[in-house]
Amino acid sequence: MKCVFFYHAFSSCWNNGNAHFLRGVTRELAKLGHEVVVYEPVDGWSRQNARVEGGELTVRAIPGLFPSVHIRPYDGSLDLEEALDGADLVVVHEWNPPDLIKQIGARRAHVAPFTLLFHDTHHRAVTKPDELAQFDLEAFDGVLAFGEVLRQIYLRLGWANRVFTWHEGADVALYRPLQHIVPQYDLVWIGNWGDDERSAELREYLIDPVAELRLRARIHGVRYPRAALNSIQAAGIEFGGWLPAHLAPIAFAEARATVHVPRGPYARSLRGIPTIRMFEAMACGIPVVSAPWDDAEGLFTPTSYLRANNGKEMKARLHRLLVDRDLATETAAEGLRLVRERHTCRHRVIELLDIVDMIRSIRPAHSPALQEEAVP
Repeated sequence: MKCVFFYHAFSSCWNNGNAHFLRGVTRELAKLGHEVVVYEPVDGWSRQNARVEGGELTVRAIPGLFPSVHIRPYDGSLDLEEALDGADLVVVHEWNPPDLIKQIGARRAHVAPFTLLFHDTHHRAVTKPDELAQFDLEAFDGVLAFGEVLRQIYLRLGWANRVFTWHEGADVALYRPLQHIVPQYDLVWIGNWGDDERSAELREYLIDPVAELRLRARIHGVRYPRAALNSIQAAGIEFGGWLPAHLAPIAFAEARATVHVPRGPYARSLRGIPTIRMFEAMACGIPVVSAPWDDAEGLFTPTSYLRANNGKEMKARLHRLLVDRDLATETAAEGLRLVRERHTCRHRVIELLDIVDMIRSIRPAHSPALQEEAVP
């Protein structure tokens, strides 16, 4: 198949936590023999900020990691006739502008033969529903939602009639244990501060336990306000700024543990959706302690990570992991096994291809998108 993807950013992961998974999907499709083309705007905010913080070379380094993927940056208007020529599968990520989404849908509606899917990997469905409601998805063959609860929201609000649960996963070609690296830190955390969506949680489950245990820790991320940076410094934590996603395995290898702190909308309203860091960290063989979240879909096993219901428990769990090497080893090993057996980008690509086959089986190849009953 010729697979065409429209992303806000492929070459940059600045404040774009989805980049790791989106890249891994294209890699696995290419490995399976499919032609893969990715379109991204040259002036996208993620690319622009990556240039500022990491330099042009940081953006240019990414295509070399995915030599089988054809990356097509575009400036200004996009020639959709050329971009969609010969396409069999088209996937449009939800960070694209509404006008582009509408134009691609219009081409599908006019008897274009490709299968067209919309991909949602964000919490805007509950935090900014008006933004998603403006997307015209009528001509799309289906929606890929990265959690069952999000799938149900699309159906309940009538945004789409055919929605599939399609979780993220780990690109294990990049995210893997690097056993030759000797840990230098007790803990590393990789994540963005954002718009105060988890500021209280980060203080309770990350900053305060590290300070109280006097751990040697390092934080990577962007969009940290001055008050947050002051708190990090006061806790004795090193702040490493933005870390390109492909360098995260090195950072995980340099630490003995990490924590999972989901954003408020995920923990409170989007049950069953972990952050991508759970998959990444486990794939790198580092033990994880998680702040409260509900694994409503049973993605993980009870021994694949430790749980903390409050800051006091987080402190106790981290202390136990760091003093009990057997527990740390067993937890990391179970997490690594679980990801490799269930949650890699290859697994997700197989699921995607099954979805495409199912859609094609219920509509003629040259018919407009159908409005079918919801399929889980």
